[in-house]
Amino acid sequence: MKARNRRAVALLVGLLTVGAASALVLNAFRSNLVFFFSPTQVMANEAPRERSFRVGGLVEEGSVQRDPQSLTVHFRVTDTAQAIPVSYTGLLPDLFQEGKGVVAQGKLGADGLFRADQVLAKHDENYMAPEAAEALERARASQAMAPTSQVARP
Repeated sequence: MKARNRRAVALLVGLLTVGAASALVLNAFRSNLVFFFSPTQVMANEAPRERSFRVGGLVEEGSVQRDPQSLTVHFRVTDTAQAIPVSYTGLLPDLFQEGKGVVAQGKLGADGLFRADQVLAKHDENYMAPEAAEALERARASQAMAPTSQVARP
């Protein structure tokens, strides 16, 4: 084989190796990417049904139900406009409580129940995950702009 042909083959093998390595890295990155959605977005079917994602907002008042026989907890996450039911089995963070900010990571079932495999609570009085705070502000703004129905009185 001529030197020119050997160089061409070596260049081609090098390009194929770099391309395969890039494809593997991008595939691993895409499979580990987790997006954030608000309860309003989840209810509008904007969230994926087959992939893991994060949902955040406030733990709805009066919605926390603990199973006395296990570590399973059922609660609702709301952005003040919509709420979705969440089920989590495991130990909750110490700061988890009703009316406080929370971000849950997991998958949405066909029955509409979000099955979380991780629950994160805000770490102090002044902090809320930026995505959750932004979702709450959008929900409040959309509620403020929604027309209220008024009954005409004679």
